Amino acid sequence: MTTMLRKVSAVGLLLLTAACGGTAGGSADGDRTVTVYTVDGLAGWYGKRAEEFQAKTGITVRLVESGSGEVVTRAERERANPQADVLVTLPPFIQRASDAGLLADYAPAGSDKVADRTGRYTAIVNNYLNFIRNPKLATPAPTSWQDLLDPRFKGRLQYSTPGQAGDGTAVLLQLKHVYGDQGALDYLARLEANNVGPSSSTGKLQPKVSKGEIWVANGDLQMNLTSIRDDRSEFEVFFPADDRGVRSTFAIPYFAGLAAGAPHADNGRRFLDFLLSEEVQRTVATDALGQATRSDVPAQGPIAELLAGVEVWRPDWTAVVATLDADIAAYTKAVGR
Repeated sequence: MTTMLRKVSAVGLLLLTAACGGTAGGSADGDRTVTVYTVDGLAGWYGKRAEEFQAKTGITVRLVESGSGEVVTRAERERANPQADVLVTLPPFIQRASDAGLLADYAPAGSDKVADRTGRYTAIVNNYLNFIRNPKLATPAPTSWQDLLDPRFKGRLQYSTPGQAGDGTAVLLQLKHVYGDQGALDYLARLEANNVGPSSSTGKLQPKVSKGEIWVANGDLQMNLTSIRDDRSEFEVFFPADDRGVRSTFAIPYFAGLAAGAPHADNGRRFLDFLLSEEVQRTVATDALGQATRSDVPAQGPIAELLAGVEVWRPDWTAVVATLDADIAAYTKAVGR
């Protein structure tokens, strides 16, 4: 299928629908472009930043947007002929990209102010796992993990698939934190009775909840808040409580890195420097509805307010990556796929 090209701002940003195939490189713009393979959720923020970046540099930003795992899979398929200049995806997929040699060594200017960074990738927007519910249909409103097992949600609940979507993988990690390794698998096996079925993209679940096709789904806080603001989506966010009544979550940062073999590597470096600049980081809370990753930019906005009273824990991503294949295999077996 021919790649659909949609211009989403007057200047600067081109969004290519990755699911339709095609290539991102080889445009007539030549060296005046930077191609970004990115997980969905930041298109609106990129749009404003791309206009500013083009005004400063004359470089057009071209986005290929897809699920977290697909960002890495696409880069792997193109290893012999790289098309991307920058990769942006969620953990643990950014770690897998680094381990697979898909990222080049580069520490953007300003990355010394960021806690979550290595020499190959840096957090650019902080985000958190949550769930969403339709306030008109999911009544009484579910508030706990046990509530989601209620038979009234049969065929009315869906979550993105661990191993394919970063947020879906986060669901598995969160349940391991809450119930332990085997307890998480047992829980997900029970939840499968209500689950609509696999989904490779968390973003695609938002309109389904808003329209009432399903009542509950997993999400990520930044993307959900942006959808409520920009699309007037009819859902609300919540953090399921454990059996003690404790609500908890963890950060799932948008990580960015320079692609190995990037056709426009210099442009990629300039774009990464731009995203990590203090000026741009100060737009994260207001425009992206996420949290800035630079330590010298204070936390503010809706996410900071919603996390009040929620326990935030931090995964060991090295350990997560080390056991991810086995965890996904165990999950697939537990849910009978």
